[in-house]
Amino acid sequence: MAVISYKNVELHRKDLIALKHVNLEIDEGEFVYLIGRVGSGKSSLLKSIYADIPIAAGDARVLDYDLNTIRRKEIPYLRREIGIVFQDFQLLTDRSAYANLRFVLEATGWKDKIAIEERIEQVLKCVGMLNKSYKNPHELSGGEQQRIVIARALLNHPRIILADEPTGNLDPATGEAIVKQLHAISSQGTTVIMATHNLSLVEQFPARVITCENRTIV
Repeated sequence: MAVISYKNVELHRKDLIALKHVNLEIDEGEFVYLIGRVGSGKSSLLKSIYADIPIAAGDARVLDYDLNTIRRKEIPYLRREIGIVFQDFQLLTDRSAYANLRFVLEATGWKDKIAIEERIEQVLKCVGMLNKSYKNPHELSGGEQQRIVIARALLNHPRIILADEPTGNLDPATGEAIVKQLHAISSQGTTVIMATHNLSLVEQFPARVITCENRTIV
């Protein structure tokens, strides 16, 4: 079943065409690489999926939402079903990894303290970081921070994970471990879209590849 369906979509950034003639179907549980040069539209495409950039033309559906007609008050509900993994981590530096995760759950409406603790434990176990949860981000390596970011993306049981250059700031071995982790998450039924420059990772862990070039996707 398609969780993302774009038909002849056009996206603009600052009044310029970022991407046009985008036709794309991505299914539940699929792993997809998004490749292309800097400025080729990869980030624009990812941002359009979580309704950060409006659809300028064409038809676009993500999960049960029509992005052409989505109302502002519906956007937080869409985003709750999408986990985002950033290249630069974007963790709150003044609190522990555990407190970073608790903050997200409380901000998205979780109230039950025991349920919060259980969910945090589950996602930390999933990324192998249960024993480091008391540390602040600056006490963790880049790879460990990225694992916490993946745990954060998993908190609300998302149906889609968008990973924007998740290995960009990591050494090769750590990058491989992160991609392996994302493939494992996809194999459990979550759709994963990973933007990357690193073609050796794409060769090492094969999956469907979508390329952004000449302001469209191939």
